[in-house]
Amino acid sequence: MGLDFDEWYRAEWPRLVASLAMMCGDREQARELAAEAFARALARWPRVGAMESPGGWTYKVAVNLLRRRHGRAKTEQEVLLRMRSGTESVVLPDHSTELWSLVATLPRRERVAVGLRYGRGLSEPEIAAALGVATGTVSATLNHARKRLQAALSDANEEIA
Repeated sequence: MGLDFDEWYRAEWPRLVASLAMMCGDREQARELAAEAFARALARWPRVGAMESPGGWTYKVAVNLLRRRHGRAKTEQEVLLRMRSGTESVVLPDHSTELWSLVATLPRRERVAVGLRYGRGLSEPEIAAALGVATGTVSATLNHARKRLQAALSDANEEIA
């Protein structure tokens, strides 16, 4: 017997919405994108449910929907403006809002990789599958992101001292 869609959906829904909300800066839009991605997963459930990472597939569908809806450059500009201006913040459970604000300043590829790894809890191979890149690329991207975040946090601590 394959993976049960209802159980999988209940477990994946909050994480996908949180990841999308972090990327687009709009929780309602994140819910709409997640709903569409899950509808597509359900329509293809015999195939998707048998995949190694149905969540990765669904995430990739949702991100592609986001890209098509707004266009890559426009979406990146809107997210950065919202996060930098503080007009809209995305609250993720058990994570520092300040840290996620720093994540929002990372280059797009690093921002997405960090969101998938630490916001969504995907492994490096799952992230690679979702993004269509090699696992080594994900590892290198996460290492660069961690170094940038560490430097930004060190700079912030020096300003406080």
